[in-house]
Amino acid sequence: MELRVLRYFLTVVREGSITGAANALHLTQPTLSRQLQDLEKELKQKLLIRGKYKVSLTPEGMILRKRAEEIVELVEKTEEEFNSIKEIISGDIYIGCGETDSMKYVAEVMKELQTDYPDIKFHIHSGNAEDVTEKLDKGLLDFGILIQPIDLSKYDHLTMPQKDLWGVVMRKDSPLAGKKEIKLNDLTEVPLLASRQMSKKYSADSGFLDWFGDKFDKLNIAATYNLVYNAAIMAEAGMGYAITLDKLVKSSENSNLCFRPLSPKLESGLDIVWKKYQVFSPAAKLFLERLYSKFAGQNPGAGKN
Repeated sequence: MELRVLRYFLTVVREGSITGAANALHLTQPTLSRQLQDLEKELKQKLLIRGKYKVSLTPEGMILRKRAEEIVELVEKTEEEFNSIKEIISGDIYIGCGETDSMKYVAEVMKELQTDYPDIKFHIHSGNAEDVTEKLDKGLLDFGILIQPIDLSKYDHLTMPQKDLWGVVMRKDSPLAGKKEIKLNDLTEVPLLASRQMSKKYSADSGFLDWFGDKFDKLNIAATYNLVYNAAIMAEAGMGYAITLDKLVKSSENSNLCFRPLSPKLESGLDIVWKKYQVFSPAAKLFLERLYSKFAGQNPGAGKN
C-alpha cells in the first residue's frame, strides 16, 4: 500500500468524484480509476460505491479513510521534524488539550518560546482525554494537557501547580442562581448536566464520589457532555445545571448564564503528559525544557513515572 495511492484515495473522498479528483491531481481519469481498483484488490475490499456523478464510501472505505488520514498526518509530521533538524531551531509542536483555563499558563510558555525562536509553530488540538490520548499514543501529538484524573502509567508527565475549580453553570433566572455557593442538598433533586469526571469510572479519583457521598447514585443526570461549549448550550436552553470548571463558560453581564462554585470546594489538578521514551524534535525538546523551568523549576527527567 503506497502513500501516494492513499493520498489519491483521500482526494477522491474530498472531491466526491473520480473526475474531480483526477483534475485536482492532474491525472487522467482512467489512470486514477486503475490505481483505486488496484488498492481495492490489494486490500480485498470494496472501498467506493461509484455512482453516475459522485462516489460514496463503503463501511470498509470509511475505515480506510480514517486510517489513511492518520498515516498521512503522521508522515507529514515526521517530515517536518526532520526538516527542522538544523542549526536554527524551527519546526512544529503538536499539543492536545482538554478544556481548562490553566491553558493560559502554557500559552505564556508558547509565546516566550516563539519570541525567541520565531520559526517554531504550534498546533493545538482540543478534545476530551480519550481523544487526546488516542492521538498521543499514535504519535500524532507531542504533548497532552489533561485534567485529572488520568491514567499516567503509559506516560511521563509534569504536574502543573495550578488547579481548576469545579462549580455549576446555570441560567441567571434559575432558582439556585441567587446563591453564592452550591451545596450538596441544592443538587440532589435538580436535573444535572454531567461531565466525564462525574462518570462512575472517574468519579472516585476526581473527588466527586466523596463530595456527593451516598447520594451520588441517586443524582438526576439529565444529560452528559464531553465539551463544555455544548453543556453551556444545554444549560441556556434550561435542560439543567451543568457541573463544570470555572472560567470556561461566558458568564458576563451580557450572558444568560452564571457560575457558582461548589461548597465545600472541589478542585482538579492538571498534567502535561508525553509518551515514555519519546524522541522529541529539537523544537519539542526545547519546549519541554521551558515547561519544566516554568512549572517545576527542575531539569527534564524529574517527576517522571
